[in-house]
Amino acid sequence: MSNTTSTSPAVPGAAGPSGPRADIGVIGGSGFYSFLEDVTEVSVETPYGPPSDSLFLGEVAGRQVAFLPRHGRDHHLPPHRINYRANLWALRSVGVRQVLGPCAVGGLRPEYGPGTLLVPDQFVDRTKSRAQSYFDGEPRPDGAVPNVVHVSPADPYCPTGRAVALTTARRHDWDAVDGGTLVVVEGPRFSTRAESRWHAAQGWSVVGMTGHPEAMLARELELCYTSLTLVTDLDAGTETGEGVSHQDVLEVFAANVDRLRTVLFDVVADLPATEDRACLCTKALGGWDPGFALP
Repeated sequence: MSNTTSTSPAVPGAAGPSGPRADIGVIGGSGFYSFLEDVTEVSVETPYGPPSDSLFLGEVAGRQVAFLPRHGRDHHLPPHRINYRANLWALRSVGVRQVLGPCAVGGLRPEYGPGTLLVPDQFVDRTKSRAQSYFDGEPRPDGAVPNVVHVSPADPYCPTGRAVALTTARRHDWDAVDGGTLVVVEGPRFSTRAESRWHAAQGWSVVGMTGHPEAMLARELELCYTSLTLVTDLDAGTETGEGVSHQDVLEVFAANVDRLRTVLFDVVADLPATEDRACLCTKALGGWDPGFALP
């Protein structure tokens, strides 16, 4: 298919836009939208600065979807320099209420080799320098001062989204792993053998660089967030691991991107309508006043 892209002007992040809308967001690379027809490119302004790139709005299975290249369309942003707050804010500002976050990870167990699809139910944060909350009490550039609100990430991923992802993958003969812990490291470097062995010894399942604070910020905005992790390598400390290179990751991801895209698009089709969401994600703030209007 050919790809036709039109560009819309910037949409203020603090107010409801009058332009194109979407109810499902996919944070991933251009491989998820570049073949679609009639893609609309929308530039979104946020109180937290610019997101990684424009949003690319298109239709999948009758649903309006906003695609956001996590690292920028040219992959110029390393994991620790992604503006996660702007990314999630931008998606919500165009109407998104359910987010799918596919990402590449390393396997921490020999049985989770390249090509494994794991849908985590927990994460562990080992990042160091990332802004990871909207509720830090620090004044924003627009003058708004957020209240300090404590949001629980006890179960950080949407149970409905997880169930749909698992069912859909298995329908495509991809025996996705149900649950597991994604440990998120700062990057951009990979783990040492000692770090990898320690991660595995804790009982964690896979290791990546982008799952946090993405999931936590989605929760603070009362968005449903589902992570789909594609194992591209056995991490350095696993039984058969020999260390990993960037080229290894790219090659395995490229070999599986069509399969992952097919699953993702079917997940989009099967997610509940926005008005039918009944999970706890929709009530994450518990009635607390964040100190500013959500988009």
